[in-house]
Amino acid sequence: MENKELNLLSDESIVKMAQEGSSTAYEYLIDKYKELAKIKSKTYFIAGGDNEDVIQEGMIGIFKAIRDFDEESEASFRTFAELCVNRQIITAIKHANRQKHQILNESVSLSAGEETDSDEIQSLSEKLAATSPETDPVSMMLMKEVVDYLKANEQDIFSPFENKVWNEMLKGKTYREIAFRLRRPTKTVDNAMQRIKKKIQSYLEI
Repeated sequence: MENKELNLLSDESIVKMAQEGSSTAYEYLIDKYKELAKIKSKTYFIAGGDNEDVIQEGMIGIFKAIRDFDEESEASFRTFAELCVNRQIITAIKHANRQKHQILNESVSLSAGEETDSDEIQSLSEKLAATSPETDPVSMMLMKEVVDYLKANEQDIFSPFENKVWNEMLKGKTYREIAFRLRRPTKTVDNAMQRIKKKIQSYLEI
């Protein structure tokens, strides 16, 4: 199949062809999305490297996006590709800076709102906003990308019940409050939260 024929297909269809072994489809996607890597490279800097190094990492992100994209669970290939490019570049930055901490532990808690001694509850969004960019700007940037991505594609990523729980988590509700609001056993809500956290973690494993 020639490029002019591929132009008539959706990116998602072309990705499927690439995953099934079509080198033409694969090269078409790489050529089409290399500009995305160049654009994203302008946002980042790798210690000891140059812009070409960042672009190369972005291209690796595109390779991974083509390899890992699942048309059954992702909203669009472009959105997924952007996430993969950002994630790959940030991985390189972290490696270059020898940052060994994990985002789940050092950045923003992905559990529902925490109940403090003063009964103050922070939502996921509030925790994200409260985290100091100076402390870890790389983790902050990736976390924001992931949260924005999940918000935009929650219907495709989570089950209907998980989606309800996820939206309550974003509001900072505790699992007890979520259970009361949704009229479901706390154990059911807790299980849903654990599944949600695993799905979120899969997007952060870089």
